Amino acid sequence: MQKITPFLWFDGKLEEAMNFYVSIFKNAKIINSHHIGPGMMTATFEIEGQRFMGLDAGPKFKFTEAISFFVNCKTQEEVDDLWEKLSAGGEKSMCGWLKDKYGLSWQIIPAALGELMNDPNPIKSRNVMNAILKMSKIEIKELRKAYDSE
Repeated sequence: MQKITPFLWFDGKLEEAMNFYVSIFKNAKIINSHHIGPGMMTATFEIEGQRFMGLDAGPKFKFTEAISFFVNCKTQEEVDDLWEKLSAGGEKSMCGWLKDKYGLSWQIIPAALGELMNDPNPIKSRNVMNAILKMSKIEIKELRKAYDSE
């Protein structure tokens, strides 16, 4: 078992959310789930090797953008796919951030962003940052265009 596991509090939607997440990611599975009383459930699921635990325990706590899950994507196709699926019924925001229909925040980020932002040339990295600040979903082609401009 991993040392640190995100623990997510849901308001009656744990099973639905868990099935939603497992259906979106290719390497995902439900480990276990237990109904522990009326309207209460615990579950463990895994996405891309990361375990999550969940609790259905009512409306006392809500998710906020102060915590988000950063998804490192290899291709624009992966960005596009996850962006559309995770934001369905939720909210699209800026700079690759979205909130899913359960209120959980995600950052859908192409690996190319880190490569371009970490260039030793401060003009190139500033151009990339300026480009990303104008985007909702991150577009690798636009990042590269900004990077290549001087």
